[in-house]
Amino acid sequence: MSLPYFNCLIVDKFPYCYSKLNRVKYSRAHLFEVDIIILHKNLRLEDNSALFYGSLNQNYKIIYVYDSHYWSVDGRSPRQFSFLLDCLKEVQSNLKELNSSLEIFEGSYQDLSDFIEINYPHSKIHLNHSTDTSYYRNQISKFKDTFKGSTRLKVYEDFGIQTEHFDRDRWSFDWNKQMRKRLHDLPKSNLFDQSKDLMEFDCFLDRSKKNIQKGFQQGGTKAANRLLTSFFETRSEGYSKKMSSPHEAEESCSRLSPHIAFGSISIREIYQKLEAHYPQSNFKKDLYSFRKRLYWHCHFIQKLETEPAIEFNSMHSMCDDLRPLENKEFIDRWINGETGFPFMDACMLYLREKGWINFRMRAMIMSFASYNLWQPWQSTSPLLGELFVDYEPGIHIPQVQMQSGVTGINLPRIYSVNKQSSDQDPEAKWIKQIIPTLNDIDPKKIHSADLHTTYISPVVDLKESSKYARDTIWSIRKGDEFKKIARSVYHKHGSRKRS
Repeated sequence: MSLPYFNCLIVDKFPYCYSKLNRVKYSRAHLFEVDIIILHKNLRLEDNSALFYGSLNQNYKIIYVYDSHYWSVDGRSPRQFSFLLDCLKEVQSNLKELNSSLEIFEGSYQDLSDFIEINYPHSKIHLNHSTDTSYYRNQISKFKDTFKGSTRLKVYEDFGIQTEHFDRDRWSFDWNKQMRKRLHDLPKSNLFDQSKDLMEFDCFLDRSKKNIQKGFQQGGTKAANRLLTSFFETRSEGYSKKMSSPHEAEESCSRLSPHIAFGSISIREIYQKLEAHYPQSNFKKDLYSFRKRLYWHCHFIQKLETEPAIEFNSMHSMCDDLRPLENKEFIDRWINGETGFPFMDACMLYLREKGWINFRMRAMIMSFASYNLWQPWQSTSPLLGELFVDYEPGIHIPQVQMQSGVTGINLPRIYSVNKQSSDQDPEAKWIKQIIPTLNDIDPKKIHSADLHTTYISPVVDLKESSKYARDTIWSIRKGDEFKKIARSVYHKHGSRKRS
């Protein structure tokens, strides 16, 4: 996903930017007191701190940083990039009404800081905080260091994450307080025509077409609001039960997860609309369950924010040596839906096609990889992340660790693929829809994976692999040292009573 790199230089004491497309000379007026707004996630105009505050002087420039390396590592994939483009298209369309536009800077944040220092030395810079993987963290940390000691850089906190003065005992109180704050107004119109010294969005979109993957959820605030409205009015009926079934969840879940991940709608706006709708709803039990998941969303992201090292290391340090060996064949069969267990394979094939699957099935998929296949979660986590359009590292990584039994504070839960198969799809109708070669097979044989030559041979013995995993996990959990470290993990990451 590489695009032509943009370079900057000084000619005749005026900064220039050049590419194969254009060469634009700046006017001196734009070198002073320009507000630069940087987008990473939070791809919306509504309730966007950086956009709102950055627009107050009505002389601003909006930049999305496209870093090809960022989009090639740590669980990123073209299906996510396609959703991002949907969001950016809508942002660009809405900005035109404000006499503004979106520009694309290609390169790293270090490159961007150099560009700003050379071309906009007196600018104020606005960006929203984002909890992300190591590459982004390192990049944004260096970017911040460039402006350390000055008041030029403004970083705004995102939803309910504590970025400073971390205190788990106050976390719930702070989250609720943040959710109840007034939503930010739309950004103000731009009164000055900014020089287009970077790639214009339409050009970026045109050059990105070869990377677009169709058939997945549509991005953008309008799509998010349509989903929210239909969920509140009709689809949430039975949500608290239907969310467990892969075939019912597709319609009964809110399906807002990618919109929250990319910020095409703010979690605070969702919360406040939920609070307004709740009193007259006929589905209060279901919406109460949904509200809890808004809380859990931020609770899990806080774990990665507090301890970035969990991207690579188990929360409980004694668990990192549990699975030292990687079996490439096992991992390939797992990620491609060829394990020999029909329900497991159907879930993976569905995920590969749709870019989404419900939470219970995500947990089962990861449990199977970590317990039954006994593969290191560090190897399987990014591969699985690539399949999710709604990939959110702050949720994905802690959940991967939870389903792998390496947090030390959550009881190991080994999902039985056979039991989930019979519980969630008793007649095997959903499985047969996804794997038509099983259409004439007795559901009981499908659930038990007792198919002999009719289907792929099981990659492992389910009972034996489950027993080995259970015995091994529990053998290390019994010692005093394990319990001592687990208490420390709980103090840092454990959930407290909600306020």
